[in-house]
Amino acid sequence: MLSTTMTPSVDFDLDGKQHGFLKLPYSHDDSAWGCIMIPVTVIKNGNGPTALLTGGNHGDEYEGITGLLKLANTLQPEQVKGRVIIVPAMNYPAVLNGSRTSPIDQGNMNRSFPGNPAGSITERIADYFQRYLIPMCDFALDIHSGGKTLDIIPFAAAHRLDDPVQEAACIEGARLFGAPDTLIMFEMDAAALYDTAVEAQGKVFVTTELCGGGTSTPQTIAMAERGIHNFLIFAGITEGKYDLPDKPSRMLDMPDSSCYLQSEHKGLLEMCKSLGDTIHKGDLIARVYSLERTGQLPEEYFSQRDGILAARRHPALISIGDTFAVLAIEVQE
Repeated sequence: MLSTTMTPSVDFDLDGKQHGFLKLPYSHDDSAWGCIMIPVTVIKNGNGPTALLTGGNHGDEYEGITGLLKLANTLQPEQVKGRVIIVPAMNYPAVLNGSRTSPIDQGNMNRSFPGNPAGSITERIADYFQRYLIPMCDFALDIHSGGKTLDIIPFAAAHRLDDPVQEAACIEGARLFGAPDTLIMFEMDAAALYDTAVEAQGKVFVTTELCGGGTSTPQTIAMAERGIHNFLIFAGITEGKYDLPDKPSRMLDMPDSSCYLQSEHKGLLEMCKSLGDTIHKGDLIARVYSLERTGQLPEEYFSQRDGILAARRHPALISIGDTFAVLAIEVQE
């Protein structure tokens, strides 16, 4: 395996608080010997567990980026037992571009693992996480929201895993994040996810979806900040009381791929159910209207299962293959 070309300007083993960069050489027309400078903060105080906190895995999802930038300013070494590694903008080129994927190579960070040290820019960033940052951590929190193309009920999530002890720890971490819902998430394409890379190394991993639309609100930023606070307590790195909502987090599950509904038509999307609605098998969920001519009846999409509308497409224009609805079922505990 080739060695990485990415180098940190911080010392991950040094006690105290450091702000610096993960520097990745990038030679291009405007800078022959340039570097992509991914901001990183390391806060360490003695021995203890390590939490790896990331945002900006997709560049148009802002709750994690904002919450972690704020944490990098406020968290102090004396508040920590162990180590916190903060990377607010994981796919930095995408964050600067306000896009889901990198403008340099169109790389989707969350579909690029385990990465490649000799690959594209996105693959090289993924490789550094895969071989250097993930092995350092015991707990990982990756904060997502729906970006420009999705609206999602706010939840923290974990996955079904082969190791029941690891799975239980991940689900408990997701529950204690303190979002309104906790989801056991079924992924459409798990193989190249950051999530899968972290879980495969035996770490406790929690992810989120905190609304969407390619923006943030005071409510979603507050949710991210509370969740980060709770996650660090859960990891045993900081002390204090959990900041949890008065109503316990509702437990949801996604049993299989039938929870994702894709359009088989191109046109104008009319959602017939609202985000968070209870759905019954046979309910009309959406219509797609042709924009090519008038006088055509819309194509109608009906639910094949009971559930809750956990996510929906945000833009009204839709193409064949676009997911327009995601269903989840409530788990009675």
